[in-house]
Amino acid sequence: MKFIRSLASLALLLLIGADHAFSQRPSPQRTPIIDMHIHAFSWDHQGNPPPPNPVTGKVPTARTNKEAMEASLTELRRYNVVRAVVGGRTEHVSRWHAADPERIIGGTMMPLPEVSVLRKEFLAGQLGVMGELALVYAGVAPNDPQMEPYWALAEELDIPVGIHTGLAPPNTPYQCCPKFRNSLGNPALLEEVLIRHPKLRVYLMHAGYPYLQETKAIMHMYPQVYADLAAIDWLRPREEFHEYLRALVRAGFGKRLMFGSDQMVWPEGIGMAIEGIESASFLTEEQKRDIFYNNAVRFLRLDEKKFVRSSSR
Repeated sequence: MKFIRSLASLALLLLIGADHAFSQRPSPQRTPIIDMHIHAFSWDHQGNPPPPNPVTGKVPTARTNKEAMEASLTELRRYNVVRAVVGGRTEHVSRWHAADPERIIGGTMMPLPEVSVLRKEFLAGQLGVMGELALVYAGVAPNDPQMEPYWALAEELDIPVGIHTGLAPPNTPYQCCPKFRNSLGNPALLEEVLIRHPKLRVYLMHAGYPYLQETKAIMHMYPQVYADLAAIDWLRPREEFHEYLRALVRAGFGKRLMFGSDQMVWPEGIGMAIEGIESASFLTEEQKRDIFYNNAVRFLRLDEKKFVRSSSR
């Protein structure tokens, strides 16, 4: 679907004039990280050659799906990312999982398969997360009746759900997705879903940016809601991102914010996203560890004992 392709253009949200100062040399003794938001795309889904990194101007060198996957997996290992939630088309997600099954948690992508198909895939352990649900690109609100069977399935099977919230690249309705509306990315639209499904585990991808007040309201009222900081942690101007992050932490949500890179076709984005969190001087070391690791372990209900082998590879 064309609207899927526009996800990789999320970088255009930058309106670059950003004051990023990147330091991508990882410590040899890095503590473990969980990335809640990565994409498994074909290497050329955004064009041949792929577009340059919107921050650095670097053009990806991968020219096959395998090369693109390996470049991202190399960065995950380099930064000791012990688990990564990877969404995309089934064939791409399956390829990533086969290449590194201990590290990769399979996710879904729009358009969603039939509920019966998803049920089989989750019960078989082929998928671990329902997301990224990029409903906004299709002009679908979270509380649209057509989504009810999916919410019900996620609650029944206790499947974590990641939903795209916030904005999209400039000109999205003109370039790929005529049904896209900014208003559909408002986290407030999840409220009726949460009322009907109180046991639903859901996280707001992109932390609802720029809907700060609505994000705070939803996270305050519904403690089961978490948020990832993907894309905004490296594609937004650094000061703007830090102000948004600081506001969420000050509001008391530091234990429910999770790291995400939203790595699309630029593998170096993983390190850049990590630096976006590390450079937040207002965060304590404990708060950073919560964002990078502890909160995701709790949200995903992971067994930390299984990380030992992954983190040593």
